Amino acid sequence: MRSLFVRIFLSYWMAQALFLVLAILVTMAMRPTRELATVEALAPSFLSDAVQAYRSGGEEGARRYLRSLHDSQHLHFFLLDSQGKDLSGRKPPEWIEQVRRGQVRTADSFWGRFGPRQFLRQSLTTPEGQNYTLVIELPPEEHAFFGPHGVPELGILIAIISSGLVCYLLARYLTAPVVRLRAATQRLAAGDLTARAGASRTRHDEIAELVRDFDAMAERLESLVNAQSRLLKDISHELRSPLARLNVALGLVRQRTGPEAQSTLDRIELEAERLNELIGRLLTIARLEGGAEAMDAIPVDLGELVAEVAADADFEAQNRHCHVGCVIADDCVVTGDPSLLRSAIENVVRNATRYTHEGTEVQVHVECAADVDRTEAVIRVTDSGPGVPEDALDKLFRPFYRLDDARGRQTGGVGLGLAITQRAVHLHGGKVRVANRPEGGLMVEIRLPAKVKSLSADAELASNRTESQNLSR
Repeated sequence: MRSLFVRIFLSYWMAQALFLVLAILVTMAMRPTRELATVEALAPSFLSDAVQAYRSGGEEGARRYLRSLHDSQHLHFFLLDSQGKDLSGRKPPEWIEQVRRGQVRTADSFWGRFGPRQFLRQSLTTPEGQNYTLVIELPPEEHAFFGPHGVPELGILIAIISSGLVCYLLARYLTAPVVRLRAATQRLAAGDLTARAGASRTRHDEIAELVRDFDAMAERLESLVNAQSRLLKDISHELRSPLARLNVALGLVRQRTGPEAQSTLDRIELEAERLNELIGRLLTIARLEGGAEAMDAIPVDLGELVAEVAADADFEAQNRHCHVGCVIADDCVVTGDPSLLRSAIENVVRNATRYTHEGTEVQVHVECAADVDRTEAVIRVTDSGPGVPEDALDKLFRPFYRLDDARGRQTGGVGLGLAITQRAVHLHGGKVRVANRPEGGLMVEIRLPAKVKSLSADAELASNRTESQNLSR
């Protein structure tokens, strides 16, 4: 039982039901019926008269007297001697002998009230030393509420149902805010900063205060994240204008200066391009922080997309005498934003081409992994570079994280590529992991929810591609 509601409900219900059942049974057992009290008071007189009738008239006298008692009291009487013989000449049932020996509890005791038979036992020893026992069998009590034999079956059922209803309402009252709080927490963790648990205004207990504190925290968190996102967007947009003017000024300077200044101008142009790329990545990060609302989800042919990225990366890697090989084992269709997916995959492939050793090949492999619950597209990018220390693998997805500054300056990276990849993959419901290869190098694996490409998927992809071309025109 992992549910707090179920635990509270069952615990309270069992406790209340047990209390009510025991209260009913104890009350019933401790308060004998009027008939039982009357018979218990007259039992010594019945026994004395039965013994006198037996002594005066033998078995026939005892039989007549016991029959008269049965007709007047509507009870069954058995007169036994010390050997267990019925003095009225009848053959007694087997349980009568157990009663005579005292092996079965009588109706005037607590546990005897709940036996299958209700009876009383009265013993008498004459001055001559003879022992007589009178066993009185009581009829089962017939009562609409308490049922046969005085067992309150209907009463117990009503008590259990009523206590269960009360305990259900109490458990519901206690756990309802916790359920709302859990749902709001899940929405907040998924990126919905507007999630609120909705504290009740009529409740002022500890749980209600916890819900109010959560709503206040979520509101503060939303305002801080939105302010940070707006600041990042504003700064990035404001930097684009000076960069554009800088590029124009750089072109004019190239026309007015001689060859001796070209190396300096090339350096300025390189740094301006890096700054422009950094701004673009910052805008991408800000867009990804906006959640699923910022994503245009359409079916994407993942194999075609990866093949295009691999071809572009292979062309760029020629400067380092490297190659990028691509193997599309399965045709997979992913629902998502094509530009974000391209950026996520491109960052990983370009990162691999930067750090792989010269003259080696970067391998890109795409396949579909079918599971019981879902089908995933698996993209693995492997290189032959120096790898990454094990303690730094989890840090690679942090924005602006680099293993060392010298390496970053050498490759031109700013530490945002893998951060963008992780956020984009997470936004599409997937996951990404990094591991060192035993033979050397790094392996980056991206898993995305997907489906195997079919004829209907081909038609839908063609329709989306045509629509995109019409919009571009």
